[in-house]
Amino acid sequence: MSAANKFNVRKFKRTDGLSLILTAILTAIASEAKMIPFYGENFRFGLGSIIFILFIFIWPPASYVRTGVATGITVVCFRVFEDLITGFAPFGTSVITHLPAFLFYLLVALVFSFLKIEKYKTSPFLLGACAAGAEFIGNSAEYLLRYWLPEHTHLGFKEWSLLAGLALFRSYFVVGLYSSITVSEQKKRMQKMLGVGSELYVETLYLQKSMDHIEQITASSHDLYRKLKKENLQELSVQALRISQEIHEVKKDSQRILAGLSKISVQERNERVLLSDICVFVISANENYSELLKKKIIFDVSLSIDFETDQQIPLLALLNNLTANAVEAIEKTGEINLKVFGDSMFIYFVVKDSGKGIPPEDLSLIFEPGYTTKYSDQGVAATGIGLSHVQDVVHHLHGEIQVRSSSDGTVFTVQIPTIRIRKEVE
Repeated sequence: MSAANKFNVRKFKRTDGLSLILTAILTAIASEAKMIPFYGENFRFGLGSIIFILFIFIWPPASYVRTGVATGITVVCFRVFEDLITGFAPFGTSVITHLPAFLFYLLVALVFSFLKIEKYKTSPFLLGACAAGAEFIGNSAEYLLRYWLPEHTHLGFKEWSLLAGLALFRSYFVVGLYSSITVSEQKKRMQKMLGVGSELYVETLYLQKSMDHIEQITASSHDLYRKLKKENLQELSVQALRISQEIHEVKKDSQRILAGLSKISVQERNERVLLSDICVFVISANENYSELLKKKIIFDVSLSIDFETDQQIPLLALLNNLTANAVEAIEKTGEINLKVFGDSMFIYFVVKDSGKGIPPEDLSLIFEPGYTTKYSDQGVAATGIGLSHVQDVVHHLHGEIQVRSSSDGTVFTVQIPTIRIRKEVE
């Protein structure tokens, strides 16, 4: 086994061990938040089973059975120790009283392992049904074991109904918690992927423009080669031909890079995204950006139209850039409004800020590559390519962009044909 594989195995074991320990300890602690459903008996319903199942869903163990055994032992030991500390029962009696709880966690883990619970995680209804079945089996076995113990007094239809009802309630409650957590995580992952994808998309447009320039340079250098050869300037013509060939190689490399970036960009567009989702992502990212710059900015979003789009990457690229510029335009405190409206013909995106505005003499220059009014603390100018890229994205979507500015702030209005960004219903 290689050193890298050994490291991965050790890392895996440490992670699984930590999962097992946390599951066992937190389950034992949570199980003390309990209710006694059957008068005069030690059978209890606690939060322990909820924590146990939730941890298994969120942090799947390498071995369900091992986790069930470890959790069951920990719960029994925890309760016995509590009895000894409080003087509630002698050691032997306490062990007999709490031992059936071990059976519950073992059986739940066995059922999860047998059902291969992982394959049901994409279906909340089936996942809840599996969890309810496992909990009912575990509770029933624990209750039956207590039935054979001297302490038992009741075993009837009412008791079985309560076991089944609470198994269903607790299991679907856990599935609800798990689903809310996973949905939140999926949103975060999608937001991160779209952020990366939007940056790649902009670079793709920039590379495409560069390739057009490379094509022109290649044609010019080859034309120069033919002219020099016609003039019998052999040495210079050979040099011009080499330059043309080198530029051609650069073009081929750029094409391969462009193909890779375009493939990634297309993959990122396969997610189902609404216009409202994009606005949420933009505002969330720029709220963090404003906090980073230590600015107090109020963000307001207004949508009068919403639909699914397959152009989330370019839309996120242009809206995020415009909103980030608005954040930078505000000195300390201010407000940024993002408004989306339209009809079957055009969709309008309006980004308005309460910043200091753009000087009138600069309005005709802001979309030029290299234009910037932003400088670092060291006096170094920013790259100034943001708005030029925004304009490229807008033109790529067959849209138009307008800007008006005053000392009270700046408003960018983007108009895009609806058909260019609305996903067709299949």
